Amino acid sequence: MKQTAALEHVRSASEASLGVASRERAEATTKRGDLAHEQRILLTALAGGLPAVIVVLALLWGGDFTPKTQWTLGLLVVGCWLGFAFSVRERVVFPLRTLSNLLAALREGDYSLRARLRHEDALAEVMREVNMMGQMLREQRFGAIEATTLLRTVMEEIDVAVFSFDAERRLKLVNRAGERLLAKPAERLLGRTAAELDLEDCLGSDSERALDKQFPGGSGRWSVRLGSFREQGEPHQLLALSDLTRELREEELKAWQRLVRVIGHELNNSLAPIKSIAGSLEATVRRDVKASEEDLLEGLAVIGSRAEALSRFMSAYARLAKLPEPTLAPVRVGDWVRRVAGLESRCDVAIISGDDVEIRADGDQLEQLLINLVRNAVDAMRETGGRACIGWRASQYEVEVWVEDDGPGLASNANLFVPFFTTKPGGSGIGLVLCRKIAENHGGAITIENRAEGSGCVATLKLPKSRSRSPSPARLL
Repeated sequence: MKQTAALEHVRSASEASLGVASRERAEATTKRGDLAHEQRILLTALAGGLPAVIVVLALLWGGDFTPKTQWTLGLLVVGCWLGFAFSVRERVVFPLRTLSNLLAALREGDYSLRARLRHEDALAEVMREVNMMGQMLREQRFGAIEATTLLRTVMEEIDVAVFSFDAERRLKLVNRAGERLLAKPAERLLGRTAAELDLEDCLGSDSERALDKQFPGGSGRWSVRLGSFREQGEPHQLLALSDLTRELREEELKAWQRLVRVIGHELNNSLAPIKSIAGSLEATVRRDVKASEEDLLEGLAVIGSRAEALSRFMSAYARLAKLPEPTLAPVRVGDWVRRVAGLESRCDVAIISGDDVEIRADGDQLEQLLINLVRNAVDAMRETGGRACIGWRASQYEVEVWVEDDGPGLASNANLFVPFFTTKPGGSGIGLVLCRKIAENHGGAITIENRAEGSGCVATLKLPKSRSRSPSPARLL
């Protein structure tokens, strides 16, 4: 009876919300013409006692008993027979309904219900297993909730922009970094396609690659990582965009450190002979030894030559190191390109016009940048007698200016932007470095590569149409 009371406690707590479903299933089974389990149990119990009831009633009505005795004993026998039959039905069905309610509660995510049993029997073993299963599901649920919470917290706090797209390439998930990158809240991004968000080119076939791209919330070089997962059986793509600026800056710092060693070596190469010759001349004068005019002139010439070379070296370094921050003003791209093309007097530079567009930039610095690119193109073209051309095109977020030549092309572009590295006789090695620095100070980028068709190379300058913030000039160290 204590076991039954415990089961009754569990059933009364859950049957109000879950027992209705069991009754509806039983009614549906009855409507189909099949006997329910409860009805089969009742009929089995009635059939088990029916022979005894028939024998008792036959003996009562066939024996020498008064009608009062016959009816009283007959009703008592039939009542006991029906009472025990329904009791058997209830003792069998009630634990099953309780078990069904417990399982339904687990299916609905309610792990608070427990069956309290005090007897060791087959039914107690079943209920104990259900309790253990509920405890296990509860722990798994809490673990999943904690893991999901941790994952969401990490996604919100990391600087990597994370996007999730479904099979139709509609955005289903975005973190804070992604919102900042697209300059819109999640409410205005979710449900839109990758093409509408200008992320279609990021969902390529390569699982990991680098990409130069302009976004509303920033521009530069991005690391693109693609992954796939399934949610509710549907395939999804996971896109992660991380800014490579920090890593590139660290590499740039290492490059500047190497540059300092180069400068130190250059200074030592110039100062060592100057010091040696100056010391020799001083020693000659102190000994009051009559030196020939030719020796004095030769020594002074060496000192002057090395001093002049050192002066040129330091002037080039100072020009690169002291580039001022750009002063922004409206610049019409067409006028800027045509003006620079007209400055080249050695040959005619062809102009391929694009859309009439205006940007905010430092016109003087951009002019110096483009002059360097055009001069390099003309120098390369003069070796082969080809032609040089310049043009521009505009997209939604940026303007692209390109300078193309028919020269011999690049043997290697590994050291193009290394300071003081040059392949031209008499070159200073700072022209392209200065160009890249001007482009970066304007929030843009510059690339130089061989042409895909034919000989020669093409220099491409990308500048944003509008800038959300003014980047600080790059520091040397």
